Amino acid sequence: MRKKVIENLSQVAPPGEQFIACVHAETGPSPWLNILFEEVPFLVLIVQAMRKYYFITLTNSTIVVNRATRLANRPKEVVAAIPLAASPIAGIKKGRIWSRMYFQFPGEPKPTRMNFHRIWNADIDRFMAAMPHAVEGAQPTAAFAPIPQQGAYPGPNGQVQHPQQQTPFPGQ
Repeated sequence: MRKKVIENLSQVAPPGEQFIACVHAETGPSPWLNILFEEVPFLVLIVQAMRKYYFITLTNSTIVVNRATRLANRPKEVVAAIPLAASPIAGIKKGRIWSRMYFQFPGEPKPTRMNFHRIWNADIDRFMAAMPHAVEGAQPTAAFAPIPQQGAYPGPNGQVQHPQQQTPFPGQ
């Protein structure tokens, strides 16, 4: 899955872009609750319908989020491409089986919790190394500064850059 995501992004990434990590994430209630939900008929189906699946890819300059298919977990369209400097990730906490982090989608009022299975731990370690400020318990920073709209992001001087002015991944 990881190779397929990176292949797709490599086709539209600017020259020199280096891919550091890629993880498969799911939103919604804690995955641990699935054990309880299995006991109630149809409740598992309702919870699964509430979940959204994503691939989050970290490059040397950008965080790219792709939607993932429900059944085959294949990468789909790019949902967001945000410069690393905008710091859209915080609260990374690595667990034994399930890890989590919070991702601030452009235009959303609050961050979205993302859950990761332990098979992605090597990539989670790379996220933590690249963004030590985002690890749970790290010194507070200006994380989750509002990102104004889909595709817009703060530029190097703090002013909002819009996709027509500069796009991290052309062709979106």
